[in-house]
Amino acid sequence: MPELPEVEVICKGIIPHVQHARITAIHHSGRPLRTAIPIQEMRANLLNIPVVKIWRRAKYIVFSFANDTSLIFHMGMSGRLIVCPPATPPAKHDHLLFTLDSHLQLRMNDTRRFGQVLFLNKEKSCDLEKTIFKNTGPEPFSEACNGEYLHRRARSSSQPVKTFLMNSQIIAGIGNIYANESLFAAGIHPAKPVSSLRLSQWEKLIKKIQAILLWAIDCGGSTINDYINASGKQGYFQANFKIYGKKDTPCVVCRTTIEKRKIAGRASYFCPKCQKI
Repeated sequence: MPELPEVEVICKGIIPHVQHARITAIHHSGRPLRTAIPIQEMRANLLNIPVVKIWRRAKYIVFSFANDTSLIFHMGMSGRLIVCPPATPPAKHDHLLFTLDSHLQLRMNDTRRFGQVLFLNKEKSCDLEKTIFKNTGPEPFSEACNGEYLHRRARSSSQPVKTFLMNSQIIAGIGNIYANESLFAAGIHPAKPVSSLRLSQWEKLIKKIQAILLWAIDCGGSTINDYINASGKQGYFQANFKIYGKKDTPCVVCRTTIEKRKIAGRASYFCPKCQKI
């Protein structure tokens, strides 16, 4: 599943081509994604209306239109947004094709069809933080997301710190890959109860989270299975993984063998020496 860096890279890739453009036609494959695609609402409200802003929130990409409506994309497990010339032959799993007045097409491709496209009318778009994102935590790069905030939210919880980090109601956009990498960088065991972490540990962890996310964005994200950016290129942050997917290999810091266990059903990697419970 694309995590924050991958979604940010996709967002940055489509902005130069789609922001300020107008959608002149919308083609739909006829197949639903995780939910039905609101094709009739999109055609009734979005054709020939300028896209005034494109931005990311958590793992979503938001299109804001000049008529104060919004279109929101979630990539699900395998979703992609690709910009290409209209003459490019459609791929097998292209489910939405937006023809633009800039003589390009924006296409949503989703092999597993776990992605989502939401249309929000003017009323629901006026304050997205009170509608679609009302239960979403702060962005990792925001001033609100700091060590003190995380320490406060964790005080009454005994859940593993990795599960806590992946809760989008606590902090937005962190998935399995970057939770693993951040905890290793901070020297914190992924199964450690969150209420046992000191404020100084949270302050160190949020700095590591921010640094790793920025590094991953600079690398174009991580391509594990089928992720590609808006230009159809793969990311390469996976070449910099220190812990994720490294079971039975030596730790890059101390050479101790890396272990793997399931925490809340997700693969969790750790060095038993560098990340003591």
